[in-house]
Amino acid sequence: MKRTTLSLIAAATALAAVTGFAALTAPDGAPAAPALAGQPLPVERSSLLCPAPSVSELAETVYTSYTPAGKTGAPAAGTGKPGAAGKAELRPAAAAAPADGKPKKPGAAKPPATVTRPGTPVTAKADGGAAPALTGSATGTLAPGWTVQQTTVVPAGGSRGLLGVSCTAPDTDFWFPAASTAKERQDYVHLTNPDDTAAVADIELYGPEGALPSQLTEGIPVPAHSSVPVLLSTLTTEAAQPDVTVHVTTRSGRVGAVIGAADDKLGSDWLAASADPAARVVLPGIPKDATSVRLVAYAPGDDDADLKIQLVGEGGTIVPASAQALSVKSGMTAAVDLPDLTRGEAGALLLTPADPKKPTPVAAALRVVRGKGDKQEVAFIPATPAITARAIVADNRAAGSTLSLTAPAETAEVKVTASAGTGGGTTVSKTFTVKAGTTTAVAPPVPAGLKGSYALTVERVSGGPVHAARMLALPQDGVPMFTVQTLADDRGTVVVPAAKQDLSVLDD
Repeated sequence: MKRTTLSLIAAATALAAVTGFAALTAPDGAPAAPALAGQPLPVERSSLLCPAPSVSELAETVYTSYTPAGKTGAPAAGTGKPGAAGKAELRPAAAAAPADGKPKKPGAAKPPATVTRPGTPVTAKADGGAAPALTGSATGTLAPGWTVQQTTVVPAGGSRGLLGVSCTAPDTDFWFPAASTAKERQDYVHLTNPDDTAAVADIELYGPEGALPSQLTEGIPVPAHSSVPVLLSTLTTEAAQPDVTVHVTTRSGRVGAVIGAADDKLGSDWLAASADPAARVVLPGIPKDATSVRLVAYAPGDDDADLKIQLVGEGGTIVPASAQALSVKSGMTAAVDLPDLTRGEAGALLLTPADPKKPTPVAAALRVVRGKGDKQEVAFIPATPAITARAIVADNRAAGSTLSLTAPAETAEVKVTASAGTGGGTTVSKTFTVKAGTTTAVAPPVPAGLKGSYALTVERVSGGPVHAARMLALPQDGVPMFTVQTLADDRGTVVVPAAKQDLSVLDD
């Protein structure tokens, strides 16, 4: 494959945005009057950000974008008029500003085309190390559930590995346990601003002794429609730390944030943000053949956290013999290795308060390794909330995809739908029963007559909470390259707030 401007335009053609704004489109058949309070309606606009995929000239990146099929021609909320089909656009972001302070121009000179058809995923490719970060938005019927997967293969070099990330929505607060400033690690936090005005971000680092002294006190400016990578080790004068928690917040504006982590021996992958700190934490998607699992946790509050560690496996929930508990001091990062954790069973890690009467919120993530010797590969699994409605992950292959479903508390029924393929195929669904306190790891359903890759939609049908993750394995030259994407609600709907007419505001 050749790296050309056309490949970047094609990438933008294939992409758009998920989750963000609360403009609405009413469902089919809704009356002309405003919707009832409390009724969930599809979002009408959403935004999404993808980081620059790699600096390696050997990198080969595939973008897979998907909006699930839904009801079309729906009236816009409160209007009774048919809703617009919408469009999905994603443009290259400007690179980090040079010394003169002026942001560089985006990497593509022409505006991208639009994606206009829900229900079938599309792909685009970009080769080499010059592919930029992407910013964009989706509107109308393309907004609800719109998902983009960025998958990069780097076959050799310091950033060797399979790097996968579900492109993220902009926000103002992110937690990243399992980062590092160690000499063998090169961890960059990528900050991408989708808006027309500049954003200012703060990055705080927390090690095992607390906050690391920062060399940046004025915040990091992120110009409009730009992306800025920041090497974590340059932010502090403190000695290298193997386990660091990164906290990204914004003083003004919004950003998308994700960490690209490269290890000299273990390869590289993306570290996505952890779920908001909570007293009960689930980290799903640990592969059955993991050779090393390291848990990293951080307690952001005023209280220490004493955590009970449990493995929710295929046969039930157990306390690992290697590590039964973890004590996390307030404002500090704690880590523990979990050797021989899975013993041939896929699973999820469950963290709960050692004393139920003293719940203390924590943020957590896992560093997971497969393989041995010089044939090892790394991936990261952040704490993930339960799926309450629907979650989507794109770029699944006929072989190499594993779906992990965990029901930590109660038995649950889960419907999994495979979309049509990017080059052809017929959608298919299958329902799985996940017993209480277990993990079910399966090869997901594959579309009949599949050509290309496809998307998976996961919906909880009944029962208790379900946490999910997808592992994509693409072994190469004896290296078990893999990446894990955890699944969270796609935020395709929003509840209409209660409102009533009040003419008193017109009185003198």
